[in-house]
Amino acid sequence: MVDNAAPQESLIPTGQGRIYAKWWPGVAADSPPIVLLHDSLGCVDLWRDFPANLARATGRTVIAYDRLGFGKSDPHPGRLQVGFIDDEALGAFAALLAHFQLSRFIVFGHSVGGGMSVAIAAAYPQQCLGVITESAQEFVEDRTLQGIRVAGEQFKDPAQLDRLKRYHGDKAQWVLDAWVKTWLSAEFAHWNLDAVLPAVTVPFLAIHGENDEYGSMRHPEKFVTLAGGAASMLPLPGCGHVPHREREDVVLDAVRGFLDQ
Repeated sequence: MVDNAAPQESLIPTGQGRIYAKWWPGVAADSPPIVLLHDSLGCVDLWRDFPANLARATGRTVIAYDRLGFGKSDPHPGRLQVGFIDDEALGAFAALLAHFQLSRFIVFGHSVGGGMSVAIAAAYPQQCLGVITESAQEFVEDRTLQGIRVAGEQFKDPAQLDRLKRYHGDKAQWVLDAWVKTWLSAEFAHWNLDAVLPAVTVPFLAIHGENDEYGSMRHPEKFVTLAGGAASMLPLPGCGHVPHREREDVVLDAVRGFLDQ
């Protein structure tokens, strides 16, 4: 482990509003940074200590940002469109790249952020040097939809929504609806990454808990099968949907090994 400097933060303008970004400088200043993409209900603060620990473990700068409508970013101007996963690569992420003047980077995406990481790698083949997905979905699976339905019922409890408001403020209901209503919509039923994955030719690591309530092991298996470059899978027995919290040491070791190759 190596020490890293105190985190810094910024608001970055996009065509639809400002996105909040926070970064943890690493000691290996010349190494490409790792950019984190959060899950459907997530934000920078919900990564908790993981970004700092990741920067410390790898020596690299780690950048995390709140997508538009989430966390400390500006409200989203409307509803999510069916193509929102692919759109992130050329929208807010493009503004982030320009702000930090990134010529090279690694992407690490959790859950739906993993799908976005795949789209980003395909959109920036010269700049993206590696992809790490964690608990990511490759297609719309019945287990995913059932998990979302169960969570949607739980959030009918005002106390559950209040917990979400601690991180998203007045945007909390929009965040919840953007997840539940989008994934359960008929228009989204046939979404998948089948056509995008062959364009991802950089090294690819798919981390997935075998007890993930939002997706079976079919997802990392498809990532490895369809990716256009060298791809490997790390199954985690007994682990659920949040490996970086449930098995943080294992995830940090896996990322460090992946980057050292």
